[in-house]
Amino acid sequence: MLAKSSILTALALALTLFAVAPAGAAAAIYSNWLDRAIGGYDPVAYFTDGKAVEGTGDFTATWMGANWRFATAANRDLFVAAPEKYAPKYGGYCAYAVAQNSTAKIDPTAWAIVDGKLYLNYSHDVQKTWSADRDAYIAAADKNWPDVLK
Repeated sequence: MLAKSSILTALALALTLFAVAPAGAAAAIYSNWLDRAIGGYDPVAYFTDGKAVEGTGDFTATWMGANWRFATAANRDLFVAAPEKYAPKYGGYCAYAVAQNSTAKIDPTAWAIVDGKLYLNYSHDVQKTWSADRDAYIAAADKNWPDVLK
C-alpha cells in the first residue's frame, strides 16, 4: 500500500510541476503528436493535386527540424529542391490563430492557396471565418509571425 501511495504522490507532484512550469517557445514548424509536420500531409500535393493528400513513410524529408511526409518521390524531390515554395505559411500553424497572435494546431483538410502560398486552419469552421476577411487576417498574421512563437 505504501508503494502505491508513493507512486500516486510522485505522479501528483509531477503533474503539478508540469502545470506550473513556464511554457517554452513553440516549434518553428507545427508537427502533430507523431512528430509529422502538418499532420503528415504532403505539402506539395496541395499545389500539384489541388487537394489534401496524406504522405507516407516511404517518402520523407527533414527540413527546419521537422519531419515531412509525401505521397510520392516526385513530390518529395520538388519539396527538397524548393521547400519555401511548398511549405505552409506560419510554419503550418493555423493562419487564423497567428492573426490573433497565437498558435493552434491545424486540420490539414482546411486549407487554401492564396497568391501561391499555402495557408492552413484549425478547422473548416475557423477557415470560413478566416476566408471572410482573408486579406486582413493574412496582414495581421504576417505582422505577428514569427514573434508569436516566443
